[in-house]
Amino acid sequence: MDKNIAILGTGAIGSCVGADLTKAGYDVLLIDQWPAHIEAMKTHGLHVKMPNEEFHAQVRALHLCELCTIQPQFDIVFLTAKSYDTLWMVQFIKPYLKPDGVLVSLQNSLNDEWITPIIGYERDIGSVVELSAEIFEPGHVKRNSDQGRTWFALGELHGRITPRLKEIAEILRNTGRGDITTNIWGAKWSKLVVNSMISGVCGIFGVRDWELVQKPELLEISINLGKESLLVGTTLGYHLEPIFGMSAEDFLGAADEVLKKSLTTLVSHIGKEARSMVFQDHLKGRRTEIDYINGLVVRKGREAKIPTPLNEAVTSVTKQIELGKLKPNLCNLSEIRNIVMTD
Repeated sequence: MDKNIAILGTGAIGSCVGADLTKAGYDVLLIDQWPAHIEAMKTHGLHVKMPNEEFHAQVRALHLCELCTIQPQFDIVFLTAKSYDTLWMVQFIKPYLKPDGVLVSLQNSLNDEWITPIIGYERDIGSVVELSAEIFEPGHVKRNSDQGRTWFALGELHGRITPRLKEIAEILRNTGRGDITTNIWGAKWSKLVVNSMISGVCGIFGVRDWELVQKPELLEISINLGKESLLVGTTLGYHLEPIFGMSAEDFLGAADEVLKKSLTTLVSHIGKEARSMVFQDHLKGRRTEIDYINGLVVRKGREAKIPTPLNEAVTSVTKQIELGKLKPNLCNLSEIRNIVMTD
């Protein structure tokens, strides 16, 4: 436990990981740009509420602006910020990452594509994370999936299994079940497919994740979104990888069946309280990551010359909600249909 570890971006996911590693005895520093949250953690620690347990962790926390006063050198940085903050945060933390240190992106999307040009291919490890949580009050996290229902995969970008990969996986097993993969890019695209099916959709219609699979008209949209994303990925050469602890056999069969199974597996793990990250951002009145989920599928689709009308519609309606022109509501179903029909 002699590693000097940073959690950069302590929203819901970063706070959960930081609390777990602190509880396990690791030397962890939580760093964030939300002043009230940092001050709450400094004063009272971090309170994590799970379905069957609550605990308090006396974490170490610093404002971004305070890092220069201590000049730390980190062995491992877990980046848990929103995807749109990736570029500047990686630039920010680069001077504090040891020459042989490594950054692990515990984020959505394909952020490693724009992380590696900044810190170097050899200092970046990719991951896929299944952890549902939310934070609306400084210093307090509501975690929907406890450690037994949290899952992650780690992989070197070059696909080889290395000692550092095994070491970081062992560290993260304090926060959930963990796998090591030789196909991290395929695993990340598999997660992007599922995110494109659920996150923006739940945000647009204002429903919790489990409600989505209960409503046939919404489930149909989700499956069709997944089929678009799947086709883009396979056209670009991504070899899909089982995620959420699913087996290779689970990924056999028709596309509709595999997509529905992936969606229902995720929902069964995170429970009935979970709200997607896009839905949470709408409730907070803040910018979403839609450009890095459905919007990324659209951009990659153009690259692959694959039409993605549904992903474009979800991106467009989400942006209208961000601007205050629409509200999360089931009535937005007609907005989606109108955009697709117009295109």
